[in-house]
Amino acid sequence: MGHKLRMSPRERRNLLWGLFFTVPWIIGFFWFYAYPIIASLIYGLTQYNLLQPPRWVGLDNYRFMFRDRHYWRSVYNTIWFVVIAVPINIVFSFVAAVLLNQRLVLRSALRTIFYLPTIVPNVASALLWLWVFNPYGLINGTLAWLGIKAIPWLSHPSWTKPALTIVTTWIAGSNIVILLAALQDVPQHLKEAARIDGANWWDELLHVTIPYVTPVILFTTITGMIWAFQYFTFAFIISGPGPAESTLFYAMYIYQNAFSGFRMGLASAMAWIMFLMVAACTYVLFRSSARWVYYGGE
Repeated sequence: MGHKLRMSPRERRNLLWGLFFTVPWIIGFFWFYAYPIIASLIYGLTQYNLLQPPRWVGLDNYRFMFRDRHYWRSVYNTIWFVVIAVPINIVFSFVAAVLLNQRLVLRSALRTIFYLPTIVPNVASALLWLWVFNPYGLINGTLAWLGIKAIPWLSHPSWTKPALTIVTTWIAGSNIVILLAALQDVPQHLKEAARIDGANWWDELLHVTIPYVTPVILFTTITGMIWAFQYFTFAFIISGPGPAESTLFYAMYIYQNAFSGFRMGLASAMAWIMFLMVAACTYVLFRSSARWVYYGGE
């Protein structure tokens, strides 16, 4: 009973070698992840402008944040994007994946075309779409040629977020590839059984295909939601805060506070509120998934 487990020299040597090879990862984890997380939590309770030492202010940053109308505007814009743009992106990705899963002429080429926008750097894509949405750009130029009035994509609050939604849908290649892989994993014998029972293409899609890809739909929904909460690059380059702050997203407002106003403490506090919002939304999605996500092995 009192015998102690002792490591043999070989086991001890293997352990030391294992620790030696994981040291770079351990250092990277603490330096690039653990330290910034802890530091941001502390800075969120201070007034810090990078030029002077942090000054402890307690919860003042959080009190100021919740009284700031710009903050609530950024929350509204971000939630709008999560609720509207993410579902549109997922529906488009699913429809595109279903079409690309059919026996089409030049199917491989079409799959490549749909995925290509994903590998284009975001800055280059944003500059391209900035030209497309220009008053004399591709879309409005075509509308003018057809005799239709130009659309104020980036100059009217009602059109700025739909314009950015179009951009995010254009770069849906990653979701299309993931959903396409899920569609190809649907058991063929279930499809054949459905056809024998008289199911048409729509019934097969609705009652066989979609249930089997719901785990992947859940994954793309969660990752899309997290990405939408951090939406920054396209909005920053294409529209900035936009007219009437219509594209002042949460991440952009964090950036403005941190690097334009040098309010690092406030920016850190906002980042933690974002983390809590993302965690809450993820929890709700996971809790609700039991009602609509089907796992083939269950």
